[in-house]
Amino acid sequence: MGWGRAPVALLGGGVTLLVSFLWMPALLPLASRLVLLPRALLSMASASPPSQPSPASGYVPGSVSAAFVTCPNEKVAKEMARAIVEKRLAACVNLIPQMTSIYEWKGKIEEDSEVLMMIKTQSSLVPALTEFVRSVHPYEVAEVISLPVEQGNLPYLHWVRQVTESASDSGTAPSSSA
Repeated sequence: MGWGRAPVALLGGGVTLLVSFLWMPALLPLASRLVLLPRALLSMASASPPSQPSPASGYVPGSVSAAFVTCPNEKVAKEMARAIVEKRLAACVNLIPQMTSIYEWKGKIEEDSEVLMMIKTQSSLVPALTEFVRSVHPYEVAEVISLPVEQGNLPYLHWVRQVTESASDSGTAPSSSA
């Protein structure tokens, strides 16, 4: 048999092979997921875009964020947390003490005890929050990361927005009296 005839033989046998694979019990879970795929895509396409407020709640998914900052100790974390709330860059800061961080820094694996700050704020304030943290943080490279809040307790999410409203209205954080 020459090379010119091989594709014809494979094509005919390939269809038979494909049909036999679809009936194999091991592939049934996969085949059932493939059948559901169009339904899942249709439901995703019909969902409202994330930037639209929910009619019942008035909350825009992602308009509130949880930001995370690590600090070397509780004293530094408390001072920063108090200033962040006073400046209305956040409605609330939770301090999670005695966290161990293992990370690579300048070619070495480091291990330190740190305090994690969990900061609830408007997403629009994250850039100002980041700049403030960078200006007062003792680390050479301060961790500031944020995750948008898609859902949650609506009264709480509205409270976060209300408390931080004056900071977001002015475009910059109000200066602290201290």
